[in-house]
Amino acid sequence: MLQFQPPGFGQKVVHTSVGFMTYYTQTTAPWLIAERENLSPLVFLHNFGGGACAYEWSKVYPAFAARYEVIAPDLIGWGESAHPVRDYQINDYLTSIAEFIRHTCRPPVTVIASSLTAALMIRLAIAHPFLFQALFLVCPSGFDDFGQGAGRRLPLGLINIPLLDDFIYTVGAQNELAVRNFLQSFLFAKPERVSSEMVQAFLASAKQPNAKFAALAFLQGNVYFDLSLYIQQLTIPTVILWGEKAQFTSVQLGQRLRKLNTNAIRDFHTIPDAGVLPHLERPEIVIGLLQEFLDLHNIN
Repeated sequence: MLQFQPPGFGQKVVHTSVGFMTYYTQTTAPWLIAERENLSPLVFLHNFGGGACAYEWSKVYPAFAARYEVIAPDLIGWGESAHPVRDYQINDYLTSIAEFIRHTCRPPVTVIASSLTAALMIRLAIAHPFLFQALFLVCPSGFDDFGQGAGRRLPLGLINIPLLDDFIYTVGAQNELAVRNFLQSFLFAKPERVSSEMVQAFLASAKQPNAKFAALAFLQGNVYFDLSLYIQQLTIPTVILWGEKAQFTSVQLGQRLRKLNTNAIRDFHTIPDAGVLPHLERPEIVIGLLQEFLDLHNIN
């Protein structure tokens, strides 16, 4: 949503085989730099869930706009990107994100991603390691890790009933009160940190035409997988952050995943007093850790 982007950030579009992807990057002062093509790109990828969009990282990436090319897309089915009417599957995202990176960057790139998208980036980095220089991941989870489903909160039978799925999405994701309650009760550790701007940004994304299809695919579990079956194959330098009070996917889950591959996963930081979106809830901490990560790996 362009209206919720920081000053100096504009909107661009890239076409993939799954549909067009809108993304946000520096386009005007104070960030517009003539030699921007020489800057290293940082690709910020948002989570899945009703109202998800690039806004999720908007409190972090302005801190890097003077030294890096910031690229923050809305994924297919989310935000202002294309919303194909389809039964979304994992390969839709693996394909579209890989194509997006090739169209917008000169690999290898550094990717910053959260939750299910972060887990998908691990799979993509295993399949196409030449695309990635490093991964900075927040609460990466396939939502079926170690065979223990964590994401589905409604009975599958209810979600699949015609018309009822529309009602569930309208009441749960397109209602201001419901959006605020979900952010406060499930995604943030401290309810008072949820601002009106956050609620309006998530709500605007959720109200895009055909937005329900990607959200319901997430609720149905169509894009869930067991990350523990893949993470041992990761070779790209990676650091993981985890909100201390993250619901659905606990810190203990993250630590268990990390132990499967301590060679690639160089560090694991627990963010105190934060939920599953520490980059939106406590951005100052995430900014500091990301800067340390970039310096450590000489990404500049």
